[in-house]
Order: sequence, then C-alpha cells, then structure tokens
Amino acid sequence: MFRLRDDLAVVNTVDFFTPIVDDPYVFGQIAAANALSDVYAMGGEPRTALNIVGFPKGKMDLAVLGEILRGGAEKAKEAGVVVIGGHSLIDPEVKYGMAVTGVIHPDRVIRNVGVRAGDALVLTKALGTGIITTALKRRKVSGRSTRAAVTSMSTLNRDASAIMRGFTVHACSDVTGYGLLGHGQEMASGSEVTLVFESKALPVLHGAAKLAEEGHITGGCKRNRDYLQDKISIERSVKAGLVEIAFDPQTSGGLLIAVPQAEADALVQKLRAGGVGVATVVGRAVPREDVWVRLV
Repeated sequence: MFRLRDDLAVVNTVDFFTPIVDDPYVFGQIAAANALSDVYAMGGEPRTALNIVGFPKGKMDLAVLGEILRGGAEKAKEAGVVVIGGHSLIDPEVKYGMAVTGVIHPDRVIRNVGVRAGDALVLTKALGTGIITTALKRRKVSGRSTRAAVTSMSTLNRDASAIMRGFTVHACSDVTGYGLLGHGQEMASGSEVTLVFESKALPVLHGAAKLAEEGHITGGCKRNRDYLQDKISIERSVKAGLVEIAFDPQTSGGLLIAVPQAEADALVQKLRAGGVGVATVVGRAVPREDVWVRLV
C-alpha cells in the first residue's frame, strides 16, 4: 500500500502463470481473475491493469495469444478495470497474467493478519482447483468437474469483497498457491493464534476428493505439505482426499475471512444472497497452541 493522501492509497499486485486449461480465452479469464484477487482480499477496488505475456516465437498461432488477451480484457472489463498496456517477451512456454493497481482508504485496508481468538473463519469458494486441473492434463476428469472448476476460477472475488466490508473483518487472505492450510498458517502465525479447520465443513468442487484419492496431486501440493509438516497437525480421522484438498494450491481461489463469531452467520447469509453460493464457516480461531493450524 502507498498512501497518496489522508483518504486515498494505492495498492499494487502482480500474478501470472502458465495455462491450466486448454481454451486460451478461458485461460485469459482465469489469469485475470486471479491477478485481481489480491486487491479484493485487501478490501480495495482495482482500477488499472498491465498485461504480462510470455509467448513462443514462430511455434504457435498468434490467434492463441489474441484469445488469451481477449479473455483477460473481458474479465478486467467485468471488474471495472482498464487495461492500459503491458509487456511481452519471447518465451518457450506460454505465460499470462496482470500487474494490477487498485485504490483504497488507508484506514480501511484489510490485512492477512489480525485474527483474534474466538473469530469464525468463512471461506467463499470451493476447494480443489489444483487437483482437478492436474487431472484435466491427464484426461482423467469429468466434464462436470472441469466446468465447476472453470466457473469457480473465472469468478471474481469482487462481490465477496464488497459484502465483507460491511462486517467487522479482522483479517482476510485469498486462498491461492499455498492452499487453505498454507494461507491459514500465514494468517495464524502473523496473528499469534491457532486456526482450527473443520474438514467436514470444507466446500469441495465436484469430484475433487475422489481425484485426490486417485493420486492426481500437484507438485505444489507436495511442496506445501513439506513446508507445513512441523507447523500444523491433522487428525487421523480426516479422510485422505480432504487432507490433500486442504494442501491443494488454488488458482483464483476464494477469500478466507476472519470475523467475530457473532457476525459469522449473518456474513454467510449475506454472501449467499449476493451470489457467493458456497460461502461457508469452515473453522475458528483459538488461543495459540503448539501448532499454527489444526485440521480436524
């Protein structure tokens, strides 16, 4: 965040990655929604974006790049964001994303720390995008699961962000590459509390748990597990598929919001009424224990 004046600050974020779906237009939409997400998690309003492109020279039809950029531009337009330029380079592998600038009141920035013991944890999107897109690359996933994942990843966190600002939000993070447990650990360690996630309450994309049990696990999931092994605890009763989903890196995942327990049900109801249909209380914060996160 950079303060411009007492009532105005700018926030900047950047994100880009390689294709996770076959359709270049859909990939562009997902990459744009993902890049915009950090601004929404802070409670800001994205205003402008710069495209970031890597594209192979002479090895792929330029129409593919055109479709990627069209998808990104249309998602930016949906968000009320103006794409004002960008930068491209020759790259053997396609890459796309955005650098985004947003605005926010300096006193209303929502950070990913500040969770208080007793807070409820609300999640606004279903989990499992990494598992499903990995299975998609192997042609081992159903059309229903693919559609569910694409719909989730291409949905902006705009409405969820706008709604949460009407509540007492102590902290918020968008759930992306570190997975639910990784981002939860960041929130917990920065707040000196322990987060307890209820495995049976986690919203899960269609087919993701079964795909996880079949071994469609990303490299990022394994890295998350290795990093978190001494920072979290998982009850033995939690099903293997749900464990993997909790570690699973998300692309354009939902918001994880910490609010007072007394406001949690009203927030969920307001989110669902506002079109955030899978908004769910997935856990709670408790006083600091010997680990940062527990999955029960």
